[in-house]
Amino acid sequence: MKCFLPANVLLTDFNKVDGTKWAVVACDQYTSEPEYWAEVENTVGDAPSTLHITLPEVYLDQTENRIPLVNSEMEKYLKDVLISSHTSLIYLERTQANGKVRRGIIGMVDLDDYDFGKGSASLIRATEGTVLSRIPPRVKIRRDAPIELPHVLMLIDDPERTVIEPFDSVKASMEKAYDFDLMMNGGHVCGYFVGKEEEYRIADALDALISPEAMKKRYGGDFAPLLFAVGDGNHSLATAKTCYEDLKAEIGAEAAARSPAKYALVEVENLHDDTLEFEPIYRVVFGADAEDLKKELSKYASGLGGKEKAQKVTIITAKGDEEFIFEHPSAQLTVGTLQAFLDSYIAEHEGTEVDYIHGEDSLRKLSAKDGAVGFLFEGMAKDQLFKTVICDGALPRKTFSMGHANDKRYYLECRRIK
Repeated sequence: MKCFLPANVLLTDFNKVDGTKWAVVACDQYTSEPEYWAEVENTVGDAPSTLHITLPEVYLDQTENRIPLVNSEMEKYLKDVLISSHTSLIYLERTQANGKVRRGIIGMVDLDDYDFGKGSASLIRATEGTVLSRIPPRVKIRRDAPIELPHVLMLIDDPERTVIEPFDSVKASMEKAYDFDLMMNGGHVCGYFVGKEEEYRIADALDALISPEAMKKRYGGDFAPLLFAVGDGNHSLATAKTCYEDLKAEIGAEAAARSPAKYALVEVENLHDDTLEFEPIYRVVFGADAEDLKKELSKYASGLGGKEKAQKVTIITAKGDEEFIFEHPSAQLTVGTLQAFLDSYIAEHEGTEVDYIHGEDSLRKLSAKDGAVGFLFEGMAKDQLFKTVICDGALPRKTFSMGHANDKRYYLECRRIK
């Protein structure tokens, strides 16, 4: 398996550095809650911390001023704080705030095997549509950075639990990389360096997942192999890919292939891990005439001629609930059928906008407002993810959420990209 490899991970000396202050949650969390990040800053102070070498997106409007400071801190950390470990995969156990343990493997992926474009048939694919306008600001952050810190979570479809779960029986003999509590209700994290024998086992198990026989058994057809689906951090990985392609254009593909920028550090998790919970993200349209929207929705639905099973949504307004059925949907998921309509409706009706809502209670509260129309529907089952990406391509944006904000990946490991 050449698209997922051991990496020369940079860590700090946790005998001297407080791990709880070192690790902070992914930068794309709590973007509307500056008070969260203010508390993180107060907790960290001047202590060595990944807070000082990342740019929380709550501060994206300060990008131009903050990037030079972040890059300067990275250079200082490379001299005084970060230590090169042996080249290795890292087996990770994350105890969430609810006490459940989530397992993963840290390694680097080959960006030549990743394509976030629509209709991609690469080994690594996006699970949601990539919003191209979100990439340039992130490219500015990564372009001159000497190191990367991952919050990308990739998923494998491993129902037999052949790749990650076997570590339960061998971890007692493995060397620990770190072991500490995470700040801000993030739970606990423990990492182990993976030995060569286990690396070979993992490579064989990953290869087996994408054999023609395994693909046909799981998905019912002869499809291009899909090994990794990006579960979280899609735009961060797309940014790494964009920077790598820019480097190819600048110095040539042959030279770029020898650069550490050819790879990106990620965590791989099993879709079938019991702690991974998919939650639907609902839709509410604001500024709409509810009767006109429903009439247009009926017209749209009558023009569908797909062969998927009928799909149901509940339309919620201040007047109450109304059930609506797509009799002949063409998309695998209800959210895909609905989103195609909403995109066209919003584009054709000036003054309307759509928001993406977590939780039925919040949806109902917002849908009770004048001019609001909410849509409640059944979420995607985990075992639908890979089949949908294979058959339909990337999912509609905001299809599902993986866990709560405080359970998202924390920045901890680093890797040189220059």
